[in-house]
Amino acid sequence: MIKTNFIFPGTHSGMKGFTLIEIMVVVVILGILAAVVVPRVMDRPEQARITATKNNVRAIQSALDMYKLDNHRYPTTDQGLEALVVQPNSDPEPSNWSRYMDNIPADPWGSNYLYLEPGKHGDIDLFSPGPNGRAGDEDDIGTWNL
Repeated sequence: MIKTNFIFPGTHSGMKGFTLIEIMVVVVILGILAAVVVPRVMDRPEQARITATKNNVRAIQSALDMYKLDNHRYPTTDQGLEALVVQPNSDPEPSNWSRYMDNIPADPWGSNYLYLEPGKHGDIDLFSPGPNGRAGDEDDIGTWNL
């Protein structure tokens, strides 16, 4: 069988490619997609940090609940969350302490989780100061707003 190359009218030596108009249409479409998609994608990392913070608060809350089950009370504010990692030697000393966590993580923004006993919102307050790093404002993420 003989193979032949046909040259169509309006083409040069059978070369194929995109015209400038076709390329410009594709660039405009990509620009529109980027304008719509990029803001949504850029918002996701902050949502992921908030979700991670809520999960950390729940995990630390569970460790605090186990501490209370073993010792009949939560650690004091002075003993802090460190009481979950290292046995406190200040009053009231826990009677049945065990290691409840290997370490207390920092929140995704690099701040320490804060702990109050008694809390303003319940027996205890455990919270992250949130994205702005300032405790006591509306972006705090704590046991009361999970």
